[in-house]
Amino acid sequence: MLAAAGSLVAAIWAALHLRTLLLAAVIFLFLADYFRSRRPKNFPPGPRRLPFVRNIFQMDFKQPHLALQQLVKKYGNVISLDFGIMSSVIISSLPLIKEAFTNLDENFMSRPIFPIQKHIFNENGLIFSRGQTWKEQRRFALMTLRNFGLGKKSLEQRIQEEARHLVGAIREERGQPFDPHFKINNAVSNIICSITFGERFEYHDSQFQELLKLLDEAMCLGSSPMVHFYNIFPWIMKHLPGRHQRIIATWGKLKSQVSDIVNNHRKDWDPDEPRDFIDAFLKEMTKHQHKTATSFNEENLICSTLDLFLAGTETTSTTLRWALLYMALYPEVQEKVQAEIDRVIGQEKQPSLADRDAMPYTNAVVHEVLRMGNIIPLNVPREVTVDTTLAGFHLPKENELALENNWPGLSSLFSSLLWSKSLPSSRQSMRS
Repeated sequence: MLAAAGSLVAAIWAALHLRTLLLAAVIFLFLADYFRSRRPKNFPPGPRRLPFVRNIFQMDFKQPHLALQQLVKKYGNVISLDFGIMSSVIISSLPLIKEAFTNLDENFMSRPIFPIQKHIFNENGLIFSRGQTWKEQRRFALMTLRNFGLGKKSLEQRIQEEARHLVGAIREERGQPFDPHFKINNAVSNIICSITFGERFEYHDSQFQELLKLLDEAMCLGSSPMVHFYNIFPWIMKHLPGRHQRIIATWGKLKSQVSDIVNNHRKDWDPDEPRDFIDAFLKEMTKHQHKTATSFNEENLICSTLDLFLAGTETTSTTLRWALLYMALYPEVQEKVQAEIDRVIGQEKQPSLADRDAMPYTNAVVHEVLRMGNIIPLNVPREVTVDTTLAGFHLPKENELALENNWPGLSSLFSSLLWSKSLPSSRQSMRS
């Protein structure tokens, strides 16, 4: 009897002891989370944060610009939001954006490193690199793009040539309904391909089509909530299946395709006569082959080429599709634009930049499309590099993402290119 009683007491004590340990662990985690998430004096205001997950349930990751619109109305033009381990500050209103990125631009020069971008690019390329790598790659890219026609008459001629191919591809549809998505992507990407790859591709080229489809898939996957969850909780999400795993695989295929193109360039590469961006980069690599601290290596070549391909394809083609949408929604505007084109250019001649001054209405419509079809309402993130005061608020260095919010009706933020694919929730009016 005494033995049984002793065993019962021991079992109860063990259970209580385990509960005490669990309770102590939970209290410790909450206290650690509380102290870690405390904000300095004069930090921007924002909605109440939940333990561990912070503001994750207060954001619509499919249309974050619309969710932010309500928060800006409530908390002002500089607000703070936290997502797991990520802390961000959203900057709205044009005067504040100019203040941050004109007068204080040196304080916002760096890029934050997100886990998904770290896994894919490892701080290589043009968009998500920083420090010395970013300076070297940006300087080289600007110089090389100018050498191959950017901002010159020769680039306008390439655009005119590609426009002829696009018109021909549209005529092949014989007036039947069709999705213009990939035809426009084909035309726009061929402009940047002529600079980066040294050639344009036929619209039915299988390798070219595969490259465009992979790029489009990467853009769509990038806006997935699973990708945002990966950035917030990488130590958990990397072990789970989902779209975040697919985007890593998709970018891997894109890098592999560009690597094949680079290898083909090497077969007939002449360092004295570079044909394109890849040839110029290969030549630059030979100048730094004995240096250990250089960003001119094959991984940076692949990533920079992909960045140029992405920036030169996705933004422009999406803008053109917005233009088609608004021309369909506003036929009276379309008629006035067509009348001005017929009067100034006619049916036979191709348009050129020289015609712009004689076409004020068309020029105004182009700018109105850019305003309404804002394809980057949440810009690419930046990181505060030194303690900064903005609008009376304190932003500690290397601790906050500065997000620029460019959605009409708000003002500005620094975030992802991939969040801006969907239409606004309500129809906007085009100003005539």
